[in-house]
Amino acid sequence: MSTESGWSLRPGRAEDVETVAELRAAVLRDDLERLGRYDGQRVRQRLRDGFSPAYTSIVETGGALAGCVTLRPDDRGDGLVLEHFYLAPDLQGQGLGTAVLRHLLARADAAAAPVRLAVLQGSAARRLYERAGFTREAEDAVDVFMVRAPAPPR
Repeated sequence: MSTESGWSLRPGRAEDVETVAELRAAVLRDDLERLGRYDGQRVRQRLRDGFSPAYTSIVETGGALAGCVTLRPDDRGDGLVLEHFYLAPDLQGQGLGTAVLRHLLARADAAAAPVRLAVLQGSAARRLYERAGFTREAEDAVDVFMVRAPAPPR
């Protein structure tokens, strides 16, 4: 999938796992350190353990990896889970995350599916999700669990 704004999504592949694990470690480091939870080996292994190429898209700009995102069916069977949404730190805050999220939410809306996610406490990403219509469902000491109902058909 290609866009006019210079980014595209391609299907994830099994061989993407290590690149994505490194991206995750870089993106989450500051927030996890702030929460006293950063362990470089653990943060990479958690990605490896949960990596699902079938539901993962790689975000590319100019043909180079810019990020990744997973949108998979939730375990409840009534919606989708957005996870592993990471953009290279030098590309954050420029509208790319908003554009990718808008694209994914349009797919969820077409399927009339609610979308759930977890975001780290105090993460700047929470503002992105709130602007996209996500609301707090629950939270614990580490994560804020959010949900977005599908937009009504136009």
